[in-house]
Amino acid sequence: MSETEKELKGIDTSIVYDYKEYPDEISGRCDNCGDAHFESSVKNFIFLRKCRKCGMTKSI
Repeated sequence: MSETEKELKGIDTSIVYDYKEYPDEISGRCDNCGDAHFESSVKNFIFLRKCRKCGMTKSI
């Protein structure tokens, strides 16, 4: 296994997860890689939060 596979939990990053159904395991941290840096955007009045390290996206 590579170093990247060890860090990530194998969550599909192509899906936009809903925060109500999948809240953060650790508040303010990515569930997949544990990083705390996010890119935020608003699309069609929906706030999206995307992890800068692995790309996991949640609608808040």
